[in-house]
Amino acid sequence: MSAGDDGMRTATEAPDGGPVLRLESVRKTYGRGTVVLRDVDLEVAPHTVTALIGASGSGKSTLLRCANLLEEIDDGAIFLDGEEITDPRVDEDAVRRRIGIVFQAYNLFPHMTVLDNITLAPRRVHGVPRAEAEARAHELLERLGLGGRAGEYPDRLSGGQQQRVAIVRALAGRPRLLLLDEITAALDPELVGEVLGVVRDLKEEGMTMVIATHEMGFAREVADQVCFLDGGVVLERGTAGQVFGDPQHGRTRQFLERIIAAGRL
Repeated sequence: MSAGDDGMRTATEAPDGGPVLRLESVRKTYGRGTVVLRDVDLEVAPHTVTALIGASGSGKSTLLRCANLLEEIDDGAIFLDGEEITDPRVDEDAVRRRIGIVFQAYNLFPHMTVLDNITLAPRRVHGVPRAEAEARAHELLERLGLGGRAGEYPDRLSGGQQQRVAIVRALAGRPRLLLLDEITAALDPELVGEVLGVVRDLKEEGMTMVIATHEMGFAREVADQVCFLDGGVVLERGTAGQVFGDPQHGRTRQFLERIIAAGRL
């Protein structure tokens, strides 16, 4: 949704209607030449959900961290609404203000209330007046089922509630793009559903998202595009129906067969 919508408003869209996020031949190495991402190409269209699936260590989290400039790429380029954000001249902080990211660890400040956790960045980084930042926070907390929790401290909340607060914090700056990195991995099984329900609602509201997840059933349900990563390479991509229903690559079929055998799909 554009900045003029009444719903989940985001940063200004690209004038040509192109992809929100584009990766071109992105390569990332660690240590002594350990390649984590190998010439990754990816396009994320506006108001769509892209799910990154694959075994642990396949490069999903690194891809998200590179997209948010938390990791520096070794080769290739990343574009946000047509602007190359990996250009050394780009203001990285300005880019991060347009991209929200949520990790599996909640990363909430324990000494600050929920409201202060959410409004810290809008006030200190974005320069939003306190009253406006707090009004936005209360609105989001209410919408995500956390009304009345603004004055609580994180240790008084369940894991699912803390993760929803982390999502609210990411949304408070009205990001253009939301990156979700295994956000249910640290949750007890009974809390997973409430967090995934929030993501479903965000999809309905038009938020553009890239999700790294081991929740295969959820990925099949919500994703417009599914990318299977293996060894830092996007081996297969397509709609959820294509990748889950008729995978073309042998490694994708092997991965999904193991997921099915484990009862996770």
